[in-house]
Amino acid sequence: MAVIIGMDPHKRSATIEAIDDRGDKIGSGKFGTDQTGYAEMLAAGRRFTDRIWAVEGCNGVGRHIAHRLVHDGETVLDVPAKLSAQVRVFATGNGRKTDPVDAYSVALAALRAPNLVRVQADPELVVMGMLVDRRDELGRARTQTVNRLHRLLLELFPDGAKKFLSAAQARALVVTIKPRDIVGKTRRRLTVELIAELETIDKKMKAADKDLRELVIARGSTLLELHGIGPSGAARLLADVGDIHRFANRDRFASWNSTAPLDASSGEQQRHRLSRAGNRRINGHCTSWASSSSAT
Repeated sequence: MAVIIGMDPHKRSATIEAIDDRGDKIGSGKFGTDQTGYAEMLAAGRRFTDRIWAVEGCNGVGRHIAHRLVHDGETVLDVPAKLSAQVRVFATGNGRKTDPVDAYSVALAALRAPNLVRVQADPELVVMGMLVDRRDELGRARTQTVNRLHRLLLELFPDGAKKFLSAAQARALVVTIKPRDIVGKTRRRLTVELIAELETIDKKMKAADKDLRELVIARGSTLLELHGIGPSGAARLLADVGDIHRFANRDRFASWNSTAPLDASSGEQQRHRLSRAGNRRINGHCTSWASSSSAT
């Protein structure tokens, strides 16, 4: 049985606890995630000839260090945070959190839980994941910019602007007003600056969608043919799913991506609702897909 090295990762540090096949601790340490700290942690782990790394949150804060380990030829298992939290409660009798306790719980979870996902750093999917993260950031930035525009336009015009506002529509609206007071002039100048920011964001989003579409098509995926799935949603699915064969069946996959309905019946009223569990980044996409599909 391989030694399991459980890891509680953070942005700038990582705590590890190594256990044997009986769950006994045989090594531990806290290391930085910079080049020196990572090298020291890797050397500490490689003292054990037969080893498996178990990292919590490989799709989140643990992704950067999990991929570095895979790149260096190490075997890495992804341990869901909920699973390690359950193990921590059962192992300690309480939910108390410390980095060593968390790392030990991750190792125990990997020891006792079958069929954990092995991390595979597919370069194409890593790139796709980075680009779709950037596309999501641009989407949030656009929403914030449009909200600020609406606030200023409402102060410039009694009725404000339409809810779904484009940069061109905002520019066409603002040219119709020429305030004479300093407050109005300043408000108009800030509005024009925000419109320019919105135009820049829109151009970046369009370029990001083009890149993601090309990557999705290059993977041979037909996700874009499905109603309600655009380049960003398709890329998010491919990047986060990785190897689809890691799911035992379609039901497991539906549970993971939150499209498996949950029974919410009460008395004689029979109804179901969407699950909010599973992959949270996929959850939002799947909710919108389900809504658009039901509408058609």
